[in-house]
Amino acid sequence: MKTKTVFYCTDCGNEYPKWSGQCAACNAWNTIVEQPASFKLPASKAGKAGSKSSKGTVPRSTPQELCGLDVSGEMRFSTGFTELDRVLGGGAVTGSLVLVGGSPGIGKSTLLLQISGLAKSLKTLYVSGEESEKQIKMRAERLGVKGGGIFVLAETEISEILSATEELGPDIIIIDSIQTLYNPEMTTAPGSVGQVKDCTMSLLRLSKDTGVTVFLVGHVNKEGAIAGPKVLEHMVDCVLYFEGERSMNYRILRAAKNRYGSTNEIGVFEMQDTGLAQVLNPSEMLLSGRPPGTPGTCVTCVIEGTRPILAEIQALVTPSSANMPRRNANGVEYNRAMMLLAVLQQRGGLRVGGCDAYINVIGGLSIDDPGADIATILALASAYKDKPVRAELAVFGEIGLTGELRQVSQIGLRLSEIARMGFTACLMPQKAKGKFQVPSGLELIHVKNISQAIDLALV
Repeated sequence: MKTKTVFYCTDCGNEYPKWSGQCAACNAWNTIVEQPASFKLPASKAGKAGSKSSKGTVPRSTPQELCGLDVSGEMRFSTGFTELDRVLGGGAVTGSLVLVGGSPGIGKSTLLLQISGLAKSLKTLYVSGEESEKQIKMRAERLGVKGGGIFVLAETEISEILSATEELGPDIIIIDSIQTLYNPEMTTAPGSVGQVKDCTMSLLRLSKDTGVTVFLVGHVNKEGAIAGPKVLEHMVDCVLYFEGERSMNYRILRAAKNRYGSTNEIGVFEMQDTGLAQVLNPSEMLLSGRPPGTPGTCVTCVIEGTRPILAEIQALVTPSSANMPRRNANGVEYNRAMMLLAVLQQRGGLRVGGCDAYINVIGGLSIDDPGADIATILALASAYKDKPVRAELAVFGEIGLTGELRQVSQIGLRLSEIARMGFTACLMPQKAKGKFQVPSGLELIHVKNISQAIDLALV
């Protein structure tokens, strides 16, 4: 019997009895998709899946007073990767649903398979809808994943996965990937909006009812967002994005959503022949290969969550023969980069308006810390004047539209990281408030505006 379906908008959630090209509520085009009006497991598998009680009725929830709730059961456990634990907020939470997204080949499946081997005291069920058991075994041998406690299931039907979970009773479930799962009672194909939403809801109820931690692998579309309905990201507890270029060895793990921790932390990994390895010192990695005495490069200290990281910003400024100069920014928000170019011309006295300008952050790091403004300005000025920035100098500070340097947060952490990496001078705003300790051997250079910064920083 065909399941009754309704149509809804993936942007605003408004429902319609039939399909149309434009949503009348939010005026978005081509966002109305089909989904089932209701979903029930087959009677023969309802008890096994755990969605109903033995009598076939859903247990009723009763309101409880907030101050009387016991949170002792909400415990964390280590995944075996300190970098991943940092992004998750101190470890994975029991009974949480984590979505890991990223481009094909970036290392999502590799990371989760390595977690299975590192969490030796926990029972793990690895569900693959794209590979066979033998293929997973071959990859595990290459990654050095050994030992018991890891069970592999090549299955795409959600009811079979729930039944296997009921029989095995694992602590961790890894789904690779959510786009391959399907509910046979729905007429749509696997990977469609309705199937992805329905299967995720079943796994969500499983994690909350039984306390099992579920990791979902999600593919991304052409725009870089996780494929499927946007509501998929609202359903899960944590959304992790694996970033980086496939041609480079380094990967950055970032949390776009985290109900149990901060979304500002990042984890840095290096892709090796034997799998992913943690990079415990990202500053050293990002500064490796820095050319000494070369114009157009400057080092800054940014704060990612609670971690200070030294990053290298490079710039190239060349005269343009076109009526509209070309501008490109990688790792720095484009509109902010254009604002800094305008400030450099108007307040710094450098005629960069008729030049092509290219800005790049080395290592694939994306910076949204305003403390990197002065480094971008100095890299552009260095490239324009063809004079290098002092090799022993690192900088930080926010730039205003009048060209002044403004205070940034966590100055003590930035100074400690700058001194630890061997820099002997730091250029920073003059009106730096707050209590902070200056490391021994580090010279502080206080400046008021970008004109002073350019004069003091360039050789």
